[in-house]
Amino acid sequence: MRELEVWLFADHIGTLAQVEGRLTFRYTAKWLQQPLAAALSCSLPLQVELYDDHKARPFFAGLLPEGHLRRLIAQQFQVSGQNDFALLEHIGGECAGAVTFLEPEQPLRLPAQGGEIQWLDDEELVTILDELPRRPMLAGKDGLRLSLAGVQDKLPVVVDGDRIGLPRNGTPSTHILKSPIHAVEDSVVNEGFCLALADAMQLKPARSRIHSIGDRRFLLVERYDRVADTQGRIQRLHQEDFCQALGVIPEIKYQNEGGPDLAQCFELVRRVTRPSAPHVLRLLDYVIFNALIGNHDAHAKNFSLLYAGRAPILAPCYDTLSTAVYPTLTPRMAMKIGSKYKFSEVQARHWDQFAESAGLAKAQTRKRILELARLLPLAARKLRAAPAGSFSNHALIEQIINLIEQRAALTIRRLTESAADIAGEVRQGPDIDGN
Repeated sequence: MRELEVWLFADHIGTLAQVEGRLTFRYTAKWLQQPLAAALSCSLPLQVELYDDHKARPFFAGLLPEGHLRRLIAQQFQVSGQNDFALLEHIGGECAGAVTFLEPEQPLRLPAQGGEIQWLDDEELVTILDELPRRPMLAGKDGLRLSLAGVQDKLPVVVDGDRIGLPRNGTPSTHILKSPIHAVEDSVVNEGFCLALADAMQLKPARSRIHSIGDRRFLLVERYDRVADTQGRIQRLHQEDFCQALGVIPEIKYQNEGGPDLAQCFELVRRVTRPSAPHVLRLLDYVIFNALIGNHDAHAKNFSLLYAGRAPILAPCYDTLSTAVYPTLTPRMAMKIGSKYKFSEVQARHWDQFAESAGLAKAQTRKRILELARLLPLAARKLRAAPAGSFSNHALIEQIINLIEQRAALTIRRLTESAADIAGEVRQGPDIDGN
């Protein structure tokens, strides 16, 4: 049996073990006795009993990169790509949220004032951008232990003004550096625009900015799970994505593979947030926004809970990319609206089905859909025309806006026609036979 100590903030809260290739997790007795002890995950409530692989793996595997990134990291350390334990052992230092993995008896290194940061010049940054596709998370480089979920090349970094650096020896990162996605044209500008558009719509997304070195562009996304204290020191906030919270392994994050649907996402938010109504309405806005911008990859790992107080809150939206503008990417949405995976097939009744399954009032849901569909194209045009912005001269931005205008117009037409049909039926009343 091999073990890793699981730390939450500065507390050793449990032990992750690997027994014959399978994971187990148990909270420490000391942690369970703490009056303000918090669970690591909604799917791992506080208990004395051991959690087996089936219960433990969704949360812990959910901290790791996925797909080809995971395979490359495994090759770097000469371990199996399926070995979650070994990967967390090697790269589980700076993860999403406030969790850290250490060898048994290894002390937690608390960063000094200002932290330990390796500041990078432009040449070093370009070298890292070139290296990331071959060495995700810079795995194994100079003792870095960095991990983020997902299939895109990205890296936790520290940003201070125009300076960008690598966090070392327990120093929290402040931003996520996202490089261009291979074979997805101008993905940096695409995501930067969609996040800025969400901000313009007051949807409270993760804040971001596009950074350039020569002709090289990348996105710097401010981490919502990091916050500065009164002395200006960066502190971690805990968080988990919806797959982790629902106990779903990352391999089946898509609904058509057995992953969570929108009804489960809304039920989760309603069950764990307090008060839940504002977070339920924000999640509704995220669903409508993703549908209208054509973000077909909005699966359950792209929504998160943030533990910023006594009860979790819905985290800011992130990974907002208009995938529908690329003909080579799937037209299927990650989660169905009503019974439809394709936006072109979504009629008013499918929005009603979605509302009913999510526990939302149909009339109020329709009203909010129409409101966003009318406002979003105007906000997109205004954002593109902003003189201080960086979106005015990109053909892809025009394609995204055209797509938004088409989807908004289609949505408005279908919802208003349906409302007119319903009103007509009400006015007409029953015929002479009472039918």
